Amino acid sequence: MEELNFAKITQVYFLGIGGIGMSALARYFNAMGKKVSGYDKTPTKLTDELIAEGIDIHFHDAIRLIPASIKQLPYAIENILIVYTPAVPKDHSEYIYFKENGFVLKKRAEVLGMITQNTNTVAVAGTHGKTTTSTLIAHILKTANLDPSAFLGGISQNYSTNLLLSSNQSHNNLVVVEADEYDRSFLTLHPEIGVITSVDADHLDIYGDEKYMHESYSLFARQVKSKLILKTSIVDKIAGDRKPITYSINDDSSDYFAQNIIIKDGVYQYDIVTPTNIFSQLTIGLPGMHNVENSIAAVAVACEMGVSEGKIREALKSFGGVKRRFDYQIKTTDLIYIDDYAHHPEELKAAINSAKEMYPGKKITGIFQPHLFTRTRDFADDFARSLDLLDECILMEIYPARELPIEGIDSNLLLSKMKSLNKCIVQKDDLIEELGKRDLEVLLTLGAGDIDTFVDPIRIALTKKLESK
Repeated sequence: MEELNFAKITQVYFLGIGGIGMSALARYFNAMGKKVSGYDKTPTKLTDELIAEGIDIHFHDAIRLIPASIKQLPYAIENILIVYTPAVPKDHSEYIYFKENGFVLKKRAEVLGMITQNTNTVAVAGTHGKTTTSTLIAHILKTANLDPSAFLGGISQNYSTNLLLSSNQSHNNLVVVEADEYDRSFLTLHPEIGVITSVDADHLDIYGDEKYMHESYSLFARQVKSKLILKTSIVDKIAGDRKPITYSINDDSSDYFAQNIIIKDGVYQYDIVTPTNIFSQLTIGLPGMHNVENSIAAVAVACEMGVSEGKIREALKSFGGVKRRFDYQIKTTDLIYIDDYAHHPEELKAAINSAKEMYPGKKITGIFQPHLFTRTRDFADDFARSLDLLDECILMEIYPARELPIEGIDSNLLLSKMKSLNKCIVQKDDLIEELGKRDLEVLLTLGAGDIDTFVDPIRIALTKKLESK
């Protein structure tokens, strides 16, 4: 990997600064005393926070808006780093400006790889579960006073950020990172400990087919320097000739697995069997069997790093989860409202089944905004099956992100494939009014697009409705 001398870098500019991974890097360089600025397409809560932290951000693709200190050519360009996300189109005028003027441009993943190159890194990869698992690992290590830094793919509820920094950067080189499979980004990482939680097909616009995606995960697994921790069911697909440490929700052939799982007072209680011990009656406040499984992966990492049972127990109990991962917005006897980032059929199934498990007998209404035309096309049948688990389904139009429309691929396609009779498509401008007409018991907002911008308006409207009763 090409080296960058970060000590010489005085300014860092981000193309796509509002992304969850990009914003963590922006916060990192800001904390390092670099002058940080950037562009993003849309203002969000996260960009508002970055601006409040002293980072200059604009929201129009315009060369004139790039800070003058960067554009003062000829300039010591080697002192300026441009970080970009693959979601930025190649005809973006600012991107073209930087390319044509000889600036150093690096993808987010390359920069993360450089930052962690000489550190003791724990990296968590997987189609699902990597954000919660990496955030929980970081929380366990913080609770055990190991003082890690962490680059997370979501906002930790415990720490209200996606970046944790060691209190002593010069002496602590322990880092937890979420390893992103998109665009094979995780191949920039060479962690001491690597976890892979799942390898369900996704990002087929990049990989082409599931086999090629599995090959990329296998390459990542080969880059793990010390301990490779895999979900038992994916070992044959990924491990190759390596002997991994395995975990599972209930497969007792695994090195780490759970038993005696019960829900007590709305909280999961269970035992985790390790290679040397049984941790009895652990509790975690997150709903869903998938989160019990995520916790087993995190416990496996902690045990392999020598963390005590007492610290593990304490951390699991105090873990608040990740924002937009089964994130309660309203929790009353009359109404439950939960927001979740689920945007893959398996994630939808997990979120919906978790709600049904936690609130048996209640009507589950879901609002789903599909994310990407290609993902909708590739998994239309699977999406329909997952959405049919809802008692009522409200579909929004597809959020395109980086993509152009594909003929015949829209939310009507999903609607036509669903067997449920309680389904409809609602436009953004009509969503709040539509919810006002409904008798809601448990409401889920689901998706990775801009559906998160509706969370506050929905919560406010439903709270007013509750208060008027």
